[in-house]
Amino acid sequence: MSDVVDAHVQQELLESAQRQQRMLAVWSGPEATAARASATPQEYYVTEMATAATLPLEGGIQLLKMEDIIYVNRHRDTLQASKYLGSSRPAIPLGLDGAEHRKYRKLLDPVFSPKKVEPLIPQVRQLAHDLIDGFADTGTVDGYHDWAEPLPSSIFLTILGLPTDELDDFLHFKNLILNNAETEAFTPEEQTTRRIEAITWIHTYFNTALDDRATRSQPGDDLIGLLLTTEVEGTRLNREEILDILGLLVIAGLDTVAASLACFLSYFARHPHDRAKVLDNPELWPSAIEELMRFESPVVEGGRIVTADMELPSGTTIAAGSLVGISWHAANLDPDAFDNPLHVDLQRSPNRHIGFASGFHRCLGSHLARMEMIIAMQTWHDRIPNYQIAPNTELIYSGNPRAPHTLPLTW
Repeated sequence: MSDVVDAHVQQELLESAQRQQRMLAVWSGPEATAARASATPQEYYVTEMATAATLPLEGGIQLLKMEDIIYVNRHRDTLQASKYLGSSRPAIPLGLDGAEHRKYRKLLDPVFSPKKVEPLIPQVRQLAHDLIDGFADTGTVDGYHDWAEPLPSSIFLTILGLPTDELDDFLHFKNLILNNAETEAFTPEEQTTRRIEAITWIHTYFNTALDDRATRSQPGDDLIGLLLTTEVEGTRLNREEILDILGLLVIAGLDTVAASLACFLSYFARHPHDRAKVLDNPELWPSAIEELMRFESPVVEGGRIVTADMELPSGTTIAAGSLVGISWHAANLDPDAFDNPLHVDLQRSPNRHIGFASGFHRCLGSHLARMEMIIAMQTWHDRIPNYQIAPNTELIYSGNPRAPHTLPLTW
């Protein structure tokens, strides 16, 4: 099917798609399907946890409780279940485990530190304003398509040093790779074909970009330039390593913040009392974003594979080789981890949510994402403080990351 994606990787991609379908099957009942497609699935997760700490999963187990999930994600006998995301080899660093994972996190963590992220604040604010300029006077907008989706994507392309006028191509790539309402109905074979198409495109694109950089006297002061000049354990990154890093970073930068912004806009549109709190007290934005990350949990779930028998804090034993479904959303609503978890407290403290995952594979770009969300939401509410969901609209949420991919707003 592709010269870039060999037969071994094609098989791995197929098996990954099959694992994803097995994990999705846990939530295929009428009640679960309706709850997860709605704007308010939270009560469903809390109700599930009242009856069980885990759910049955073909070939494994679905975890719901915070303590169990943190235990598994910090255990050395746990492997990442999705390794080939945006790459023809295990994505760096998400698709790696153990010493190899630690090696690349040591390289990349400083790139996304708070100190590195802070200088980007004016750029994020200006991009948010520029997009709002296009619809502020109309009184209506699709909050997802016209603001939440293009904003973080434009920011990330700029960080990489890539032209933002090619945004549509990158969004197409992202939609081929990630699950949404359409692709969740596809067979594993159909999903695999889409992902091979996406990986082939991104490899071709980045190889061309890297060839261009090789002709320059200076590699550039952007993220691609950094990757071209950085050393890991005394050795420069090779072309394949750079491709594996870039493939993952584009996926991470193009979708997770977009979904989060859409979830947050939807929440504040439906809860004007909480919106008034942050309008009157803008210093609450950082804690408000943390609470909405907990309550909304846009990245809903992930998958792990355990390589040794494991006894969980809840008393459940997992057999070696089992697939483990990790529900970040359920854990963030766990009554044993949070007081009154169904109540949104914009000043909740402490707030030890795992909306950015947990353990060894905790989100590499969490500092960047936090900054983008805080600045973007501040900017929106400075410009459009009072808004609501358009009349006669039924919001439908889908995908992982979870979002209302159509979000009609009026003011």
